[in-house]
Amino acid sequence: MENTTLSTSTKFRFEEVTVKQLQTGYANGEFTAEEVVQSFLERIEEFEANYNAFTFRNPHIIEEAKAFDRLREEGAELGPLAGIPIVIKEAVDIAGYPSTFGWAPLAKAVGGMELMPAKDAPVVTQLKQAGEIILGKTNIPAFSCAYNANNSWAGPTFNAVNREISPGGSSSGTAMAVSGNFAVLGVAEETAGSIQVPAAAQALVGIKPSFGLIPSKGVTPLAGSTRDVLGPHARTVEDAAIMLSVMAGYSKEDVKTAVAKGNVPDAGYTAFLDAGALKGKRLGLYGPGWRTAELSPETEELYARAIDELKKLGAEVVEDPFAGTGFAEYMKAKNGFIGMESFFYDLENYLKNISAELSIRSVFEKAGEVPWAEGGPLSLVSDLINAETAAKDPNYLPDLTEFSEVKNELLRITNHVLEIHDLDGFVYPQMPEAIPAREVDNVKSTTISEINISGLPLITVPAGYYECGSPFALAFFGKMWSEAN
Repeated sequence: MENTTLSTSTKFRFEEVTVKQLQTGYANGEFTAEEVVQSFLERIEEFEANYNAFTFRNPHIIEEAKAFDRLREEGAELGPLAGIPIVIKEAVDIAGYPSTFGWAPLAKAVGGMELMPAKDAPVVTQLKQAGEIILGKTNIPAFSCAYNANNSWAGPTFNAVNREISPGGSSSGTAMAVSGNFAVLGVAEETAGSIQVPAAAQALVGIKPSFGLIPSKGVTPLAGSTRDVLGPHARTVEDAAIMLSVMAGYSKEDVKTAVAKGNVPDAGYTAFLDAGALKGKRLGLYGPGWRTAELSPETEELYARAIDELKKLGAEVVEDPFAGTGFAEYMKAKNGFIGMESFFYDLENYLKNISAELSIRSVFEKAGEVPWAEGGPLSLVSDLINAETAAKDPNYLPDLTEFSEVKNELLRITNHVLEIHDLDGFVYPQMPEAIPAREVDNVKSTTISEINISGLPLITVPAGYYECGSPFALAFFGKMWSEAN
């Protein structure tokens, strides 16, 4: 189904353009980066008021495009994303752009205080070294804690496929910008479904990577020590793989990425793209052994159709491989937000990374309120984030024994299921029902929080549409570090 809401400007030359198409066009002299960027800017100017993807736009983008054109003309060695327009989630630090957490008390534009990072997050440094051109930062809900952006200081973001349904969150603006052809690629971020859900809601490919594969320092945290990950939003699997190859790997600035050493393919993720890759692969299917929540009749129908397509491509499927493992029962007994106990420790470190003079106490005293209070954007997780915790010294990491125990048990069961059924991975419907209206706070998924606590990688792939026009998506996932497969 085509995008039924976001009409196409007659002046826009790059509808659904891919990374390789832009690279080929640059190499052949068909257009310049200045022309590409100008065309995207015209489209943004035409539609942004109706969709509200951005919090901040890059005022120097034309100059940056011209600089790329000069380098190309001089024959300079260019990076794998050279001249590619991208957007970056508001939660990710970019030097010279305010960091607002999507929350009015921290947004100078609406009368709040201002936090101004002096340096880029490591992942932004990697993307800049690869040559991309940043169009701007994209809208999020306050503290990235919702499946829409309705409570953002910048106003709500709308879904590029259908303005009436949820855009997904918290990477709402990134998904809108990529799905709506405001950009080619986007940086998304996830603690509890925030890459997966907006990708599914807006018919995109989203990669939620293994925990530790991509540096997350310089990103406003919810669970930076335990769950937070960054990943690509793209319109094609190939584009997502190209971007993942740039984002993934060890960074000396982020100790968590030490585990990525040896787990990033030398040839990059695109080397694994193969139209015949599903032949002979064994994939486990969604069932009550994983989660007892039922799928809607239409989801069942769309899922069955997708399974038939996978079989035609050579895949073998195994019904409910988690049956009898106790996985669903174990997970149901646990708090789905576990891991957020590290919030204050992670937040204190994040603020110190901006400036040694900043602290949780100083920032929220100046802001005049705290987000974890009743009615605040973090009140949903107040059992793990509360005033008592806030009063303790945030310079010390709290006891994460319970989180580690739950994570290890989920990984143990999952690896056992993969082994006993000789599986290459799993394929589920990303959501159990159609995406709800934008006003609805909760967008259901089949993989949150199991994937987030375990740290496993998951790739969201568009796979059709519901009768109402809501996108339908598949979620492929497997063992740690299996993104390439």
